[in-house]
Amino acid sequence: MYKCCNFKKILKIFLCDIAIIIIALMITVTGKNHWIAFDNINDEPVFVPIIMYHSIVDKQSRANDYAVTPETVENDLRYLKDNGYTSVSVEDIVRYVQFNKPLPEKPIVITADDGFYNNSYYLLPLLEKYDMNATISIVGYFSEYISSNDPHVPEYSYLTWEDIKEMNKSGRIEFGNHTYNMHSNSDRKGCSKLDYETEEEYAEIFNNDIGLMQSLMKINTGITPIVFTYPFGYISKESVPLLKNLGFSAALNCFEKPNYITHDENCLFKLNRYNRPSNLSTEEFMSKLLEH
Repeated sequence: MYKCCNFKKILKIFLCDIAIIIIALMITVTGKNHWIAFDNINDEPVFVPIIMYHSIVDKQSRANDYAVTPETVENDLRYLKDNGYTSVSVEDIVRYVQFNKPLPEKPIVITADDGFYNNSYYLLPLLEKYDMNATISIVGYFSEYISSNDPHVPEYSYLTWEDIKEMNKSGRIEFGNHTYNMHSNSDRKGCSKLDYETEEEYAEIFNNDIGLMQSLMKINTGITPIVFTYPFGYISKESVPLLKNLGFSAALNCFEKPNYITHDENCLFKLNRYNRPSNLSTEEFMSKLLEH
C-alpha cells in the first residue's frame, strides 16, 4: 500500500514536470509570454486620457474651437509635466493590451488631427522642450495636393510628404491614417456607411480610400500607420472589421469620455478623446480631461 501511494506521488510530479516543459516550449516557439498576459487579465483598467488638438495659430484672435495658440499648447504640456504625466503613443497602448508592455504610472496620449504644417512649426519644438511625443493623423488628399499649392505657411498649410518624413526622424511623432479623401461632413458623415449601401458596397468604398492612404504613406514616407482616426469622430460599426483586415491595431474617435484600457483588444478601437478648444484655460481643460 505504501509503495502504491509513493508511486502515485512520483507519477503526479513527473506529469506536472512534463506539463511545465510543454508550456515552456510553446512560449519559446510562439515568442509570447502567455503567463504574463494571463496573470494580467484581471488587472485594474488603466486610465489613459487623450487630448485632441487640431491647428495651432500664432494669435489668440485666430483661435477657436479647433485652433489654439502655441502658448496654450505650452501651458498644457507644462501642466502635464509638472503633474507627473508621461506622454505615450497609441502604439504603446497597443503593446500594453496585446503584449503586456508596461505603461508609465500616469500615461497620456497627445493627438493632433488633419496634418497641419503648424504641427511641425509649433508643436514639434514644444514636444522636444518637454520631452513628449504625439500622434498626428494625416488626410492623404491634403498632403498630396493642397499642401503643394501653398506649402509651409504656419497659419493654414498642410504637411507635405517630405515634411512627414522629416518629422518622423525626430522619433517623437506617430502618424495615423485620417482617410485619403473622406474627411468631409457631407451626407456620408466622414467614412460612415450610408443607409442605402450594402455592406459589400461600403466595404469596397472604404477599403479603396483607406487602403490608398496606407499605400501613399508607405510609398512617400516609408511609414505604415497602425492607427486610424475617424473623420469628425463618425463611427460606423461596419468599419471595425475592415480596419482590422487592413492591418490597423487601434482607432481614435471624438467622444469626450475617459478611456479605461484593459487587455481586451476591443477597447483599442474605441479610444475616446477630448477636443482642446481655445476658450478654456489649461486648468479648466485639464480638470475635465483628467477627471475619472
